[in-house]
Amino acid sequence: MKVYLIGAGPGDPGLFTLKGKDVLSRADVVVYDYLANDALLAFARPGAELIYVGKKGGDHTLSQDGINRLIVDKAKEGKVVARLKGGDPYMFGRGGEEAEELLAAGVAFETVPGVTSAIAGPAYAGIPLTHRSHASSVCFATGHEDPDKPESAHNWAALAKGGHTLVFFMGMKNLPDISHKLIASGMPGETPAALVRWGTTHQHRSLVSTLEKLPEEAVKQGFASPSIIVVGSVVSLHDQLNWFEQRPLYGKTVVVTRAREQASESASLLAEEGAHVIQFPTIDITPMPDQAPILAALGTLKDYGWVVFTSVNGVRHFWHGLKALGLDARALAPCKVVAVGPATAKALEEKGILPDFIPEKFVAESIAEGMLALGMQDQKILLPRAEVARDVLPEALTKAGATVQILPIYRNVPSHGRKDEVLKGITDGSIHCITFGSSSTVENFLSLVPAQLLKQHPEVKLACIGPVTAQTLQEAGLTCHIQPEDYTIPGLVAELAKKL
Repeated sequence: MKVYLIGAGPGDPGLFTLKGKDVLSRADVVVYDYLANDALLAFARPGAELIYVGKKGGDHTLSQDGINRLIVDKAKEGKVVARLKGGDPYMFGRGGEEAEELLAAGVAFETVPGVTSAIAGPAYAGIPLTHRSHASSVCFATGHEDPDKPESAHNWAALAKGGHTLVFFMGMKNLPDISHKLIASGMPGETPAALVRWGTTHQHRSLVSTLEKLPEEAVKQGFASPSIIVVGSVVSLHDQLNWFEQRPLYGKTVVVTRAREQASESASLLAEEGAHVIQFPTIDITPMPDQAPILAALGTLKDYGWVVFTSVNGVRHFWHGLKALGLDARALAPCKVVAVGPATAKALEEKGILPDFIPEKFVAESIAEGMLALGMQDQKILLPRAEVARDVLPEALTKAGATVQILPIYRNVPSHGRKDEVLKGITDGSIHCITFGSSSTVENFLSLVPAQLLKQHPEVKLACIGPVTAQTLQEAGLTCHIQPEDYTIPGLVAELAKKL
């Protein structure tokens, strides 16, 4: 039995530590807080018990004493317990108290430090807590002291006159009092001061003012908990160094409708540009229920002159079939290989195959044009693809004298996750753009979200990876607002960054 007190970091999952991820992957029980990003729970092993014990304002799912008993009891059941706490466990996170309880109960524990929001939030807002020209020291303080204390533990005069950067945790409720006490203790009211709310997350916001005016500005701008208060000369660097809020898609919410297997690239690239991404896979990619025709075709690859891959999913499921037959990339040695575009080509290269042909435009029409120029008379071609797909390519190749075997190798089936969230986001204006990576994503999306709703909210921009997908959207009576010249996910994200 063992308990790990893990710092979940400030909110950006990318700032979570490697050790924290490793412990989560091995834990039997994960006990997590309100400020711990839910995305981190994806690192938990399948079957792990997940227990939420968040505390938000006066709403406590479980008291601190109850949390202490819970982690002790779970550990004494012989389980490995991951206690996931926002920020750093020992930075106003009551991790020290939990460690003392574990020690008293005879339970072994380890602490896994996390990046505290007091450093990360200001850093994302362009506020370095120390700077040779501004501050040589920094003081972290709680803005929410134990209400049972007879008097404040803070030496307000020392805080006001120390010449260092002050950072207050959990101080929004007491912001007017903090401002008043610092000024009354000798700090000039003109001292730069800032708030950073939900630092490093998609909800990140910052506000810069003066110590005297900050409480009033906070009310005007609607700032609330959780926010970090920063006071000191370093705040004056905010406008110069504020990189996070300058990204082109900052403040924009973008829906990605690709299948789960493919959505990560889109989500990652969009997040890099500052977008908040809602992954709403309208399709799931599943293998064909009857694998016999697939295995039969793959067992006779030597009979084909060409194998044409029109998607990354086709490559993935093709290799599943090869593996089932005990084969590998060498089975394609007699064949010339075509990839519809760079993503498919990359998937093939990862398997050790360099495509013989990639069209200039990444659509079936361009594949057909390029292959016909190479001469397809009497060629035998294998086309592993989705069960339902356009027939432009096989019809063109057949007309040119080739024999084309269409091999359905995977299925696109509808998926229904997060429908209510997306419907609400379209209606209330919180969603700015919906992206479509294929005709099937359009069709499945519109089976869940009425086209009429999108017509009623033209402010929600619709983006398509290429003309075929855009045509499907137009056939439904909708307008494609954004389409890249380069029919790739990076191309689509770049276009969104310019036009959204």
